[in-house]
Amino acid sequence: MDSPLHHVPKERRARVLKLIELVVFPSFCRICHSLLEKAGERLVCRECWSRLTPQRSPFCICCGRFFEGAIESHVCSTCVEHPPAFSRHRSACRYRGTAKELIRLLKYQRLKVLGRDLGAFLFQSLQEETSLWWRADVLVPVPLHPKRKKERGFNQAEILAREMGRLSGIEVCKDLLRKSQESRPQTSLSGTERRSNLQGAFSVNKGRRAKGKTVILVDDVFTTGTTLEECSRALLRAGADEVRAATMAQA
Repeated sequence: MDSPLHHVPKERRARVLKLIELVVFPSFCRICHSLLEKAGERLVCRECWSRLTPQRSPFCICCGRFFEGAIESHVCSTCVEHPPAFSRHRSACRYRGTAKELIRLLKYQRLKVLGRDLGAFLFQSLQEETSLWWRADVLVPVPLHPKRKKERGFNQAEILAREMGRLSGIEVCKDLLRKSQESRPQTSLSGTERRSNLQGAFSVNKGRRAKGKTVILVDDVFTTGTTLEECSRALLRAGADEVRAATMAQA
């Protein structure tokens, strides 16, 4: 027997189904707590998503750090004196406001469904950065230690990379790198402690080939660059031609 809504026009049917959902299973935005009343809204309302915008200020064309008050992008003094192992890094936005809320919901509330939209935002924000994408061979998510991944249930960087791969057509290799050394969470450490905390923590998995590849590392948050630096060194030791990086936000 046909559903009572079978002959109802598609748009009207969506509105009716949304009304039924609101009556039976009302849900609210995880950021602003407003009622999710529009068709297609899940977990976060459209208004909050609309406040997620790319950062367009000048930046260091090497490490990707956003500048305050600079007129144009250039290489920062730190990168001139101590060039990082990766050739260039770009972030989509700053780690604050809506971006910070969404990333925290993904990681700590384990709202995995948000990862795909964040991955799409990351790709679209950096799509015009041709030097990042030119002749890239593979997208590689920054790995979690197996224990941490088991606790969380997923690696958020993998979700971002998978969506970027789908949109860009670039291969994603989620297990090219591994984190074999369990370390303390980076968020609670100083810059010096971060560097010693991750020294030697990453390596290329046996049976995986990095030699001759141009790699784009993918991660959620860029703070001091230590994680990207250690991952890049591991890839270059394994013969990668070049390592670049893309992150959702920078603190």
